[in-house]
Amino acid sequence: MQPLDYVVIGLFAAALIGIVVWVVKQKADDSADYFLGGKDATWIAIGSSIFASNIGSEHLIGLAGAGAASGMAMAHWEMQGWMILVLAWFFVPFYTHSMVYTMPEFLERRFNPQCRTILSVISLISYVLTKVAVTVYAGGLVFKSVFGIEEIWGIDFFWISAIGLVLITAVYTIFGGMKSVLYTSVLQTPILLLGSLIILVLGLQALGGWDQMMEICGATPANEYGDKMTDLIRDLHDPEFPWLGALIGSAVIGFWYWCTDQFIVQRVLSAKNLKEARRGTIFGAYLKLLPVFLFLIPGMIAFALQEKGVVINGERFLMPSTDAAFPTLVAKLLPAGVKGLIVCGILAALMSSLASLFNSSAMLFTIDFYKRLRPKTPEKQLVSIGQIATVVIVVLGILWIPIMKSVGNVLYAYLQDVQSVLAPGIAATFLLGVCWKRASARGGQAGLIAGLVIGLTRLAAKVYYSNVPEASEGWFRAVFYDFNWLYFCGVMFVFCLLVVFVVSMFDKAPRLEKIEGLVMGTETAEQKEANRRSWNKWDLIHSAIILGVTATFYWYFW
Repeated sequence: MQPLDYVVIGLFAAALIGIVVWVVKQKADDSADYFLGGKDATWIAIGSSIFASNIGSEHLIGLAGAGAASGMAMAHWEMQGWMILVLAWFFVPFYTHSMVYTMPEFLERRFNPQCRTILSVISLISYVLTKVAVTVYAGGLVFKSVFGIEEIWGIDFFWISAIGLVLITAVYTIFGGMKSVLYTSVLQTPILLLGSLIILVLGLQALGGWDQMMEICGATPANEYGDKMTDLIRDLHDPEFPWLGALIGSAVIGFWYWCTDQFIVQRVLSAKNLKEARRGTIFGAYLKLLPVFLFLIPGMIAFALQEKGVVINGERFLMPSTDAAFPTLVAKLLPAGVKGLIVCGILAALMSSLASLFNSSAMLFTIDFYKRLRPKTPEKQLVSIGQIATVVIVVLGILWIPIMKSVGNVLYAYLQDVQSVLAPGIAATFLLGVCWKRASARGGQAGLIAGLVIGLTRLAAKVYYSNVPEASEGWFRAVFYDFNWLYFCGVMFVFCLLVVFVVSMFDKAPRLEKIEGLVMGTETAEQKEANRRSWNKWDLIHSAIILGVTATFYWYFW
């Protein structure tokens, strides 16, 4: 790092502070202001926030690392971003009509309070144990690699950078709430895009162009069945990414994440109206086409640079590990000033993702637990409770870091593996809840419980059999450990759908007045008219372009 790099970082920090101070001066007097930014967000802020919230450590470290380790295999999960269009065109109207703050609150409206509690517990636990902790862990890893500092005052620089990242992000999230998340995302998104694009261009330039990357990676076997690193669709016998399992598993996880997860949907709930909500999600879908090119392909470039033995600044390009692909590119390729810009982009990604997690988690606790126990709590006190909840979540995330350090080079796979067992039950319950009027409260509750029990059993089996290799064989091990994780995700989704269906058929149907406006076919005439007025031909054209680009990508890397 050169002095010019620190100047660039200082300018970025000053701009960030300026935005946060401006937001804090606009005091949030009630929970809608604090958690949903006053519900007046425009499509640019919503789309930018969706993208910036999504792009975190799993991309800067995990996705680039996955590209360096296995090539295009993990691209399925990124290209399932087209599912944001399902949120835009199908789910947004129901969420908007329901006037809810959280996804668990929507399930209470649609089913019963027990469903709300179950989803809130699952979401909070998963946020702290996966998203918050992994983002913080990766932040420390990135900055230790980029700055090249081992320790300061005898303390490992990993801890200084990780905890510093959390504290800085926590301060502006606690005091600024959702508005600080939205408006800082507008600053952070273009910096992140520009910085990552520079890495892509300089990486290809150092390697000798796109064809060189495709040639080197295309000659590298990905499995014993003839597939190469550049193949997106892999043999059905591939132990990790059989093409059918990858398509099914990524679709289930994508549907859960983009259409039902509080972390993403909260950005949409902050919209000033249905039109801005839909256009914000379409804009987010456009931006979501970029991560494969900005993160996964740079990982493949890093692999190719190492394989080719390219010498940069008098040293042969070498990665300490595949998860270090992106920070190694930053450290080796970039000139003074530009490196500072990239560091700002990395900071932007990590801080935006963390800020969104903190705000969403605090909102879940405040609205779905505290307010339900104390419904007469004044609005200003709810804001204070949300701020305290954010502090607690920050502390829990930091305490979990030592455990996350053991994740190491399987960071992206770890996240997707955990999500593959959390997603099916939630996805099945939301899908039937919105599509099928006959789905009952007990049916929805049974679907969530079935998903939770099966998911925890799968995770426990993985921990046990991974650490006790001499454990006996049997049907339990075959089903809950040996069975491919992607196929397991698909089968689990179908099973949870059946649970919701069967229990609902043995239960009485919900009253029409309870589910009005929450399920297909129950919208009022006014709601249908509002929905129709919220889009025009350009929204359809942009959606078609996004689907076309996705299809073209699959065709090219097939």
